[in-house]
Amino acid sequence: MGSPNNRPTRIFSLHHHNTPPCTRSHQIGALLLVASTFFLTRLFDHPFSTCPPSSLNHDHTSQNVVHFSDGGSLSWPQMGYGTHLSLKIYVYEEDEIDGLKELLRGREGRISADACVKGQWGTQVKIHRLLLQSRFRTRKKGEANLFFVPAYAKCVRMMGGLNDKEINHTYVKALSQMPYFRRSGGRDHIFVFPSGAGAHLFRSWATYINRSIILSPEGDRTDKKDTSSFNTWKDIIIPGNVEDGMTKRGAAMAQPLPLSKRKYLANYLGRAQGKVGRLKLIELAKQYPDKLECPELKFSGPEKFGRMEYFQHLRNAKFCVAPRGESSWTLRFYESFFVECVPVILSDQAEFPFQNVIDYTQISIKWPSTRIGLELLEYLESIPDEDVERMIAAGRQVRCLWVYAPELELCSAMQGIMWELQRKVRQFHQSAETFWLHNRTIVNRNMVEFSSWKPPMPLP
Repeated sequence: MGSPNNRPTRIFSLHHHNTPPCTRSHQIGALLLVASTFFLTRLFDHPFSTCPPSSLNHDHTSQNVVHFSDGGSLSWPQMGYGTHLSLKIYVYEEDEIDGLKELLRGREGRISADACVKGQWGTQVKIHRLLLQSRFRTRKKGEANLFFVPAYAKCVRMMGGLNDKEINHTYVKALSQMPYFRRSGGRDHIFVFPSGAGAHLFRSWATYINRSIILSPEGDRTDKKDTSSFNTWKDIIIPGNVEDGMTKRGAAMAQPLPLSKRKYLANYLGRAQGKVGRLKLIELAKQYPDKLECPELKFSGPEKFGRMEYFQHLRNAKFCVAPRGESSWTLRFYESFFVECVPVILSDQAEFPFQNVIDYTQISIKWPSTRIGLELLEYLESIPDEDVERMIAAGRQVRCLWVYAPELELCSAMQGIMWELQRKVRQFHQSAETFWLHNRTIVNRNMVEFSSWKPPMPLP
């Protein structure tokens, strides 16, 4: 059908005896009307077809296709995403909200961001830094689609900057200073929790940020708690933080070895920590030391693996086994792609990022954690090298999505996160404590206009 604005208000005259005869000119005119209506309908159905492509792609015929330097490509789904990235994210400054500085640097301000960017929890720092430099950042709260709340709480806790009770109190204090958080009930606010504990690091998360967008590598539904802090419809799985020295294209600290030169069929490079699956692997390695490498890693001392030594060992097997640890996610899964061994997931609850565009069956193996034994080694040994090479090649094409790189990179973890965040944007933010009037004025329960809300304020 045509646009309502182009539709004739009356097709037939009420006075049939005055209807003019249908001539050839009328027929031609009718055909032209049908053609023009069809053209306009197509135009309105594709309003973004002339928009300039985002930095994610160079293909002007399909603007949401991501081309990778290694020859691969991915296409983010059209539904719910739009045809190009269009976001405005406000990043809170540490000095504008009472409490943010403590969540970033500890109670005495002695913990540096450089200290927190290292290790598997460095995503909390990298995402913050990249958003500060992002073209999607806005400095105007009123025009923001989303709000990012920076905090290095996991690092601050591990380094003694705040204890669990202080972290909880400081989060609540900071949130009470944010009128926009109150306005939406937290629905348009983004938090990063980079460890297996997820949002449970903030003990009162279920009371205050249960509607907010949580970025975490941990999608485990159990969390060893009564309630999972991860919710599929609103939260986003992010990649873990792989050592920067391994993600540099062409200059990694440990280059992959040809399959023919790898000493082991498989390896597990981790500590037992009393976990059943890990203990089974270590016992299996004692029985078949020529097939499975499981060195007993030390936390400290001369026998502790350095990062270079760790990756040199990791690259020396066709398959890198990634069992569950304290939680379901494991950094070893992501690391395996950069030494080009096929990850074997032994974590039944594990979930992975960007599942709407990546087919994980092409780049990894998931094996039941209840069947760790000789059966697993025999299965891995039965896989032809050409299949291993195929899986490695497929992983090589998508591993750039594990790298926290600047927006100039056509493919990165941040680009993937941005596409996921775009789907979370809502034109309308429902909150049980926000009300509105006929002229679109936002008020609270006491009928106070939003512009006059004064912090600190009660939280949802």
